[in-house]
Amino acid sequence: MRFFARQPTDSDLIAGLEAGSVQRRQCEDRLYQKYAYLIADGARKHRLGEDDCASAYSDTILTVIENILAGRFEGRAELKTYIYQIFTNKCIDLIRKKSTQRDRVHDAISLDDSLLQLPDSARSVVQQLIAQSDVEHLRKLIGTLGEKCREMILAWGEGYSDEEIARQLNYNTAAVAKTSRLRCLERLRDLYK
Repeated sequence: MRFFARQPTDSDLIAGLEAGSVQRRQCEDRLYQKYAYLIADGARKHRLGEDDCASAYSDTILTVIENILAGRFEGRAELKTYIYQIFTNKCIDLIRKKSTQRDRVHDAISLDDSLLQLPDSARSVVQQLIAQSDVEHLRKLIGTLGEKCREMILAWGEGYSDEEIARQLNYNTAAVAKTSRLRCLERLRDLYK
């Protein structure tokens, strides 16, 4: 039976999947390609990204193949209808998963609310530890920027103006020092994220 001479029917695909070996692999590929348009349809209908829909579609095809080989596909509906229903369910599962994860973010208790539940003495100790941890982390990051950036940011943090920094670090003008300082701060901001 040669499958690539014409568009395979559902019966051809099912028989090829059950046959095994090379024929099975060819039928798996054909099955995937035959209904791949569902990816774009799913992205539009369910408002999911193409990658999410492609992943749901791949999972769908694997599930369908597994169900056919296990005898769970009884053929009461067309293969296309069967695939469409499983794909739709997988897309809905993705939507639920994403909305559940978003809801968890909103349920989070803020650190400030947690601190208010502590007694005053414990609250000040926790706040000091948090501040100390932030300062240590920031110092480490500043150290990775290089000597010139480190000196510039520390001087600026101590209240020196761009003009004073320019003189201290031998920049031509305060504008050049400011531009350099802003670049260093941008690099630090990227590292801090």
